[in-house]
Amino acid sequence: MNDKYLCLLGAGHFAVDINMGSLPAVLPFLVSEYGFDYAAVGGLMFAAAVASSIMQPFTGYIADRGSKEWLMPLGILMSGGSFAASGFTGSYWMIFALIAVMAVGSSIFHPEAAKLVNAVSGTKKGHGMSIFSVGGNAGFGLGPLLVVGLVTTFGLKGLAVYAVMAMVLALSYMAFLPKLIACAKGCQAEQPVSDVSDESTEVQDGTLVNDWPAFIRLTAVILFRSTVFRTVSSFLPLFCIGVLGASAAAGSMTLTVISLAGIAATLIGGSFSDRYGYVKTLRIGSLLVVPVLGVIAWGGSMTIVYAMLIPFSLFLVGTYSSFVVLGQSYLAKSVGFASGITLGLSSSLGGLVVPALGAFADSFGLGALMTLTVGIAAALFIATMLLPEPRN
Repeated sequence: MNDKYLCLLGAGHFAVDINMGSLPAVLPFLVSEYGFDYAAVGGLMFAAAVASSIMQPFTGYIADRGSKEWLMPLGILMSGGSFAASGFTGSYWMIFALIAVMAVGSSIFHPEAAKLVNAVSGTKKGHGMSIFSVGGNAGFGLGPLLVVGLVTTFGLKGLAVYAVMAMVLALSYMAFLPKLIACAKGCQAEQPVSDVSDESTEVQDGTLVNDWPAFIRLTAVILFRSTVFRTVSSFLPLFCIGVLGASAAAGSMTLTVISLAGIAATLIGGSFSDRYGYVKTLRIGSLLVVPVLGVIAWGGSMTIVYAMLIPFSLFLVGTYSSFVVLGQSYLAKSVGFASGITLGLSSSLGGLVVPALGAFADSFGLGALMTLTVGIAAALFIATMLLPEPRN
């Protein structure tokens, strides 16, 4: 495993995901600056989610057709440059288009980068993917802090800093690409091949094959996991404020704790999965997140909520690298496509379900919604029990 190149890939992950992480924080400034209504603001989030969902599987398919490493610096430039440009126009539809391009840039980066992470990680794929994932977690966690500081100091034109960051990382990628490609090829050549049966999902008569039934089951796991995470991200602060009587600052701080704890949780989960297996890691994490959410929903105090945030992050966020590597194992012949699906769906599927859950909360209350989330977490655990072990 080559930590130097894994850190470079993680830095690129940070450079694209900080734009997606900053988007929710810049929306209030767009409302105050241009008078956009809430429906228009929701449209910008929808543009990002849909563009990302559609493009990542497609770019993953392209990545499997041959070496497309140049997509990574292109994706970084598109993502950061488009988000920066949104601060220089007052046209809603121009901003809408720029946000969609930003999401497309992110989608271009992820599959090719995840495929290279798989290659340079050697036999420690869970740990390698966790290093890559930490960059994304840090981007989502620090993005809101950066955008608030820039916009309050320089106005919306302060978003130009995102273009500068993108340019620096893209140039770094272009400089290191030849060595990174050589390292990936060398790591793949050095990996041992073990004896396998004819039923192997990884190798059959020396040829890589895809286990689509297993991957479809994994997609169900990703759906439930993404729904749990997006529901908590969207409604936990409102639950703390409306049901538990917390201040707006205290409610919003819950998401900061989850994001920052997610950095350590991802590293811990990656090492755990390498040692004990990716399926087992998903099952254990999914099982333990059920009682944690139950305590959050029914504990009745902010002290209890805060006490459960780190365990929640460890058991849910910590399984991130497990399902990505597992998807690559199930679709061993199409690693780029598997990466696009797992990375794309994990960030977007839950967002498509959240509006319906919001309507549920309008009808039955936030307390009932949190109880429903416990049930969705239980469905997540049941779905993990249907996952087969990848054999190689």
